[in-house]
Amino acid sequence: MSHENKQDIDCNQLLPEKIAYDPIDLSKAVIQPLHDALLSQHGMAADVLRLDQIHPVVSGNKWFKLKYHLQHALATKCKGIVTLGGAWSNHLVATAYACRQSSLSCIGIVRGEAPPALSITLQDATRYGMQLQFVSRKTFASHQELLTALQAEYPDHLIVPQGGQSAYGVQGAAEILQLVPLSRYSHILCAAGTGTMLAGLVQASLPHQQVIGISVLKMPETASNSIVEWVTQNTPKKNFSLLLHYHFGGYARSNEALIRLMNEVYNTHQVPTDFVYTGKLFAAFADLVQQQYFPEGSTVLLVHSGGLQGNRSLAPGILTFQ
Repeated sequence: MSHENKQDIDCNQLLPEKIAYDPIDLSKAVIQPLHDALLSQHGMAADVLRLDQIHPVVSGNKWFKLKYHLQHALATKCKGIVTLGGAWSNHLVATAYACRQSSLSCIGIVRGEAPPALSITLQDATRYGMQLQFVSRKTFASHQELLTALQAEYPDHLIVPQGGQSAYGVQGAAEILQLVPLSRYSHILCAAGTGTMLAGLVQASLPHQQVIGISVLKMPETASNSIVEWVTQNTPKKNFSLLLHYHFGGYARSNEALIRLMNEVYNTHQVPTDFVYTGKLFAAFADLVQQQYFPEGSTVLLVHSGGLQGNRSLAPGILTFQ
């Protein structure tokens, strides 16, 4: 990796200031009640916070996790942002678009060798101005070493970890719950990958609430793991749990049952989901209701974290809403 025009700017010192350009319409983050006989049967109610509707590209929690990184880069006069992701990464394409709107350059470090043809997601990212660099999966997996190397290579850029996993990402994610009448809910559910949004929701939650993360990663069934450790590092609150049995085979894995449920959710509630994150969230919720996991009288908030890029990797016709 190489670049030109290095500047002696420390992009990791100053606090962010107000961003000048906000392309997001938070008024579109409607709270949609779920009308379902099963919920009534179990004496409970549920709403979906439709973060997927705030922007077609910088979708859902991606904006909240990027917001303070963008402000930071602008405040410190960084040349741009360097961040990381996979071939179908919601985060990469959202960052590319947001950087374009903020007049920042953008470099995307992509997991894996360069393919003969770019995914549709990466094509969009390049269209928005992102420069792509591919690294081996082994290099990508050594995340902290890679971040350190990138900081040395690009001292005039802000390095944003994968998925916006930083204190700024958590700070932004905590603001998600400002969009809802928070005290109404007994439980808050979200999909969890890096745990950044989960940490923010826990940080902003009220004492009587239980925040539940649905892991989309296949993880060992131990008391501690990377997601739990990240949440614990970023908030002293303990009112959260991480459920590990709804990954459907691992990250970005799916099966016919998951696809069928996603289609049912859309046909019944007109809520589009993806097989990487939100489909698993809804599958977990349906199963938990069936198991009577929630006490009678519970009111549950499902946070739709947006980002449907993964669905673009599926063949046409598999999902009824593609």
